[in-house]
Amino acid sequence: MKKKTEAGKIILFLVCCLVAIIMVIPFIWMLSASFKLKNEIFSVPIRWIPEVFHADNYETIMQKINFPRYFFNTAKVTIIITLLQLLTCSMAAYAFSKLRFPGRDTIFLAYLGTMMVPWHAIMIPQFIVIQKLHLYDNHLSLILTGAFSAFGVFVLRQNMLSIPDSLNEAAKIDGCGPVGIYWRIILPLTKTGLATLTVLTFNNVWNDYMGPMIYLDKDTNRTIQLGLATFKRQFDTDYGAIMAGTVISLIPVVIIYIVAQKYIVDGIAYSGVKG
Repeated sequence: MKKKTEAGKIILFLVCCLVAIIMVIPFIWMLSASFKLKNEIFSVPIRWIPEVFHADNYETIMQKINFPRYFFNTAKVTIIITLLQLLTCSMAAYAFSKLRFPGRDTIFLAYLGTMMVPWHAIMIPQFIVIQKLHLYDNHLSLILTGAFSAFGVFVLRQNMLSIPDSLNEAAKIDGCGPVGIYWRIILPLTKTGLATLTVLTFNNVWNDYMGPMIYLDKDTNRTIQLGLATFKRQFDTDYGAIMAGTVISLIPVVIIYIVAQKYIVDGIAYSGVKG
């Protein structure tokens, strides 16, 4: 039985390695293509390491479109939305998990029900509201529509439910109010949930294409995804430059994941329970 268990672990490890390699290959090709000339990218067989590294693609993407401006716009919108979601979702999750008020569970279920409505069903009404508020072609349109998340509330609520209520009672005895309990006790013990929500929100907003395409028009307001799409339409399909722009756009997402990875792993390993 021991030998069978060890053999099973080895097979599982090899399968995981194979899946990981398959997942990483497109990113390796993208990084390699960003340093190749156009006629070298689709050469057969694939040359994973270029004979000569050409940095011209990075210069091209910076010169032909306003890439630094797109990067700043994307970072601005993404950071603000992520911070707002962490605030609004954590406060709502705290109310739904630790506070007692009539109809709490019913309201929470109704709030979760909004996740069942496809975004495409509310796209036009939402656009009309944004237009009536005179926020079209303004970053506030993206920020306001992305400041709340039912999924984020659900994730943080599940994380907060694992925190013993005895901590709340002890804090109340010491004279701590609901706001103090939320800020001093609940939030520090919800790092794993907050880290997970940070990574998911940051990644979704940073790579969002539909939202900016609908609400933004001026070139100075565009995000990276719109900028790369514009570059593709205006300057033929320069795959090397597009890959260079994509590599640059991925750097913040990778950094955020690396920083939050420890808390995400802890959350999976300990299911959010702090002892």
